[in-house]
Amino acid sequence: MRKSWVIALVSLLALAAASYGGFRLLQTEQVPDGFVYGNGHVEGIEIRVAAEIPGRVVDSTMMEGQLVEAGSVLATLDVVATTESWRSAQAVRRAAADELAALLPQLKNWQHHLENAEREQTRLNELKTRELATAQQLDQASNAVSEARGHVAHLRATVDSANAKLAAATAQEALAIDQRQKVEIRAPRRGTVLIKAVEPGEYVQPGQPVAVLVDMDRLELRIFVSERDLGFLRLGNNARLRVNAFPDQYLEATLARIDPQAQFTPRDIHLPDERARTVYGVTLALNNPDGRLKPGMPADAWIRWQDALPWPATLITPGE
Repeated sequence: MRKSWVIALVSLLALAAASYGGFRLLQTEQVPDGFVYGNGHVEGIEIRVAAEIPGRVVDSTMMEGQLVEAGSVLATLDVVATTESWRSAQAVRRAAADELAALLPQLKNWQHHLENAEREQTRLNELKTRELATAQQLDQASNAVSEARGHVAHLRATVDSANAKLAAATAQEALAIDQRQKVEIRAPRRGTVLIKAVEPGEYVQPGQPVAVLVDMDRLELRIFVSERDLGFLRLGNNARLRVNAFPDQYLEATLARIDPQAQFTPRDIHLPDERARTVYGVTLALNNPDGRLKPGMPADAWIRWQDALPWPATLITPGE
């Protein structure tokens, strides 16, 4: 009887140990205290380069995946139309300049006549006080002054109009020169060609994208965290991420932005808590000096909000 009781006790202990071992084996690993987990896809800062003038593409040697420097020509438009506009504006500006050049000597000449007429009128008025000038002489002097003033006023108005014409023509010529320079569509900054949107022979309109560049040096990872976890985070928190392409390496990142408003959990994000709740988007700025990370890569990320804690040797993804 005693032997049977011992056997039963041993069996119960063995069963309990097996049950506990199975529980531990099946138990989901959790994120350690002081850390927040999230996942998402690596994103690049996209730069959409668009045409500023209409025209037909005559050359485009860029290739998708190509690294281009700031100022590199991505595409070239037909220069004929812009050249004609520039030549027309140049001709109008020259004509306006010639018109002004012809008016200025006339104005100067009539201003000189007016000065002489006014001096003569003053002299005759003085002579009249001594009865040495006739009324006819005074009338002639007055008429000469009126005539000269009329010519000067007319010429001044004409010169003002010619100056305005010249200024407008000069501005139009400068615009035509600027438009002519825009036939070469250049990269505004250093980046990698993500999308080549045009080919030679295509006609583009102002604002139509010709290429999409991505800054591979400034990649981001946007993840979503619960309101509970958000209270622990602050800008500048250190983070690490891991991608499938380099499963044994952790890459450095920094918490750069926190969304100001909550939103419902996105459908493509799976968090351990229930889905019927709101979350906050946070953006991590990634260090990518050697260009290993690429836009679109799925990534797991851990944000350390307790700076005093050391980084674990291995970071666990919840649910593994």
